Amino acid sequence: MPPPPPGAHWKALRMLLVANLFWGLSFPTMKALGAFQQAGMPEHSSWFFTALCLTYRFGLSAAIMLILCRRTIRDLTRSEFSEGLGLGLFAAAGLMFQMDGLAHTSASTSAFLTQCYCVIIPAWVALRQRELPSIITFCSCVLVLAGVAVLSGISLDNLRLGRGELETILGSIIFTGQILWLQRPCFAKNNVFHFSFVMFLVIALACAPIALMTSTRGSDLVKPYASFASALMLGILIVFCTFGSYLLMNRWQQFLSSVQAGLIYCVEPMFASLFALFLPGWFSVLANIHYPNESVTASMLLGGGLITVANVLIQLEPVREPQRATSPTRAPNVSASQDA
Repeated sequence: MPPPPPGAHWKALRMLLVANLFWGLSFPTMKALGAFQQAGMPEHSSWFFTALCLTYRFGLSAAIMLILCRRTIRDLTRSEFSEGLGLGLFAAAGLMFQMDGLAHTSASTSAFLTQCYCVIIPAWVALRQRELPSIITFCSCVLVLAGVAVLSGISLDNLRLGRGELETILGSIIFTGQILWLQRPCFAKNNVFHFSFVMFLVIALACAPIALMTSTRGSDLVKPYASFASALMLGILIVFCTFGSYLLMNRWQQFLSSVQAGLIYCVEPMFASLFALFLPGWFSVLANIHYPNESVTASMLLGGGLITVANVLIQLEPVREPQRATSPTRAPNVSASQDA
């Protein structure tokens, strides 16, 4: 297994932080989009809006990806197809449960329970390696959970295991599989554009039948995105929260351990809280809905600080598990080598 290029670890850290920034943008955007569509079509279930959004979101992202790699997609390998298929199935199931769960619980509870994988991944690695997690790993996980709990305002009084909470936990467990699948060394030489295209296409194809089954007429598939407001929010989800974020994840996670990556992904609620300071009010004006801005609080500063400290600690710990092999053929090669 060849060593990673110099500085790859820290560049990967920066790129995954950008991916988290984009995912943080998705929370207020999805919340506003869901409220707008539910108000216009109250007779439809949250499953319909969730499945339809994912179908358009990842279907259009797959089309963009196909255009970018149109000259090389004919060279798609069995390994690239297998990686994309696995990632797509994990992501489709996880997103379906997460987005539908968000419609049945508070955003704060969803943000907290989504981070369950920061505990599941170290536990899985420890079980596989038959040794206990290090003190740094344990402390980092505790700090992340405490930070997300403070940041989201969760407490034992408002934490109830209803439909939304159970769906969110199940989604987090499935996301754990996605992170670990992406980390498999056997996929080290795969082209990131190729398997990302397969991933996006699989998610769209997996969600489309659910959208069809939960609709009542053909026009239902068009009406939710017939307005400028809903089309704009869908565009934000496609460009930043799907195409940009998942390419960064698929390209750069290989240079980190799965435990390090799992904790970095817990930075997402920090960015979601920052966007919630101003985007809800903007979306309210755009879509004529009631979605008030949040405000800066001591909880936001304390929670963000705990998550930051946890990630600094885990990045300074020596890697205790094999990373994906890093090979020059791993870099995207559409027309020239470039980073996602």
